[in-house]
Amino acid sequence: QVQLVESGGGLVQSGGSLRLSCAASGVIFSIYHMGWYRQAPGKQRELVASITSHSSTNYADSVKGRFTISRDNAKNTVYLQVNSLKPEDTAVYYCNAHNPYTTHHYWGQGTQVTVSS
Repeated sequence: QVQLVESGGGLVQSGGSLRLSCAASGVIFSIYHMGWYRQAPGKQRELVASITSHSSTNYADSVKGRFTISRDNAKNTVYLQVNSLKPEDTAVYYCNAHNPYTTHHYWGQGTQVTVSS
């Protein structure tokens, strides 16, 4: 059974930082491409950052230079360091695991990030 469990969200002031974590179980983590998505109220879910099984990274333009995605295959965990937060970063942040061989996608339950101005 595949499980993705996010943590690290919270309430932070504008300009602050958080470190989001997503712990995976039930998967061969090292082969999965991992991603962080977010969904703000009334908006579609959007890709924030992704990291391949070879640790190549990709970022949405809106977060480049502020967010950093990384992974620790020994801990089956992917991280998202979020710095210089803005009120528009407020959203539920979801972890995604994508098996590139089967195209299966798995989602976590999400963690709320709220940035106050």
